[in-house]
Amino acid sequence: MLDNRDAAPLPSWLDELSHRGLPPLAGIAGALREDQHAVAQGISTTYNSGVNEGRITDVKLQKRLMAGRAGVPLLRHRVVLIAHLRRRYADQPTKAPR
Repeated sequence: MLDNRDAAPLPSWLDELSHRGLPPLAGIAGALREDQHAVAQGISTTYNSGVNEGRITDVKLQKRLMAGRAGVPLLRHRVVLIAHLRRRYADQPTKAPR
């Protein structure tokens, strides 16, 4: 489904997942079924929030690492530095292994 960006098999896949007899899989299927329209849109469109989620993860990590040790100015400085480094290294071409 994800490779082809085709959400048509989603309902039958969720049914199959529910009937596997494994409670964790049935729980996942139930959660996905609650917001099935959004899941289908996520599968079929090219838009995603991956960059935003990465930035949020960076901020939360820095906040946890620096809890009680520094104020907002230092936290802001570190978050901006990490964003700069991400952009810098994302623009570099990857080298093929030898």
